[in-house]
Amino acid sequence: MCLAIPGKLVEKYEDAELAMGKIDFNGSISEVCLAYVPEVELGQYVYVHAGFAINVLDEEEAKQVFAVWKEFEERIQDAGDDAIQPLGVQGN
Repeated sequence: MCLAIPGKLVEKYEDAELAMGKIDFNGSISEVCLAYVPEVELGQYVYVHAGFAINVLDEEEAKQVFAVWKEFEERIQDAGDDAIQPLGVQGN
């Protein structure tokens, strides 16, 4: 299983003939390889896994993903320390 994180392309360039870009992950900017998504344009969203943009997604899908992440974060915060358990351990 892999986890891909959505981010917005804010800069596109080449480095050693390789398509590269800067992706905005909610204010945190990272450089990623764009070789798998050469069609991506500035302002579009991509899924990033292990430093590679692997898929272009539309803004509506990105918003849905961000909403799920926000809900997940809120649930973890609401649950407090009891939410963080080793695998296989049940809460009281």
